[in-house]
Amino acid sequence: MKLDENELDELNVLLQFDLSNTQQGIKIHNDAETNVTKAAARLFEKGLIDQLDGGYLTPLGITTAEHANAIAGLLTTS
Repeated sequence: MKLDENELDELNVLLQFDLSNTQQGIKIHNDAETNVTKAAARLFEKGLIDQLDGGYLTPLGITTAEHANAIAGLLTTS
């Protein structure tokens, strides 16, 4: 299985959340790149974030972001 550009964009949005403080969300501004706003909308539709423009991670979103951070950490370790 290979991730497509949409899925990579979604992972990149998830990686923007600070998992050490789940009370801190993110805001995707109107002038953000189209791929980022569309990725956030897809994450909202999947129930991973609570707002179309970011907001906070849902419980499922927290778990998903934890996994995304673990993968990113393993891939960026030298």
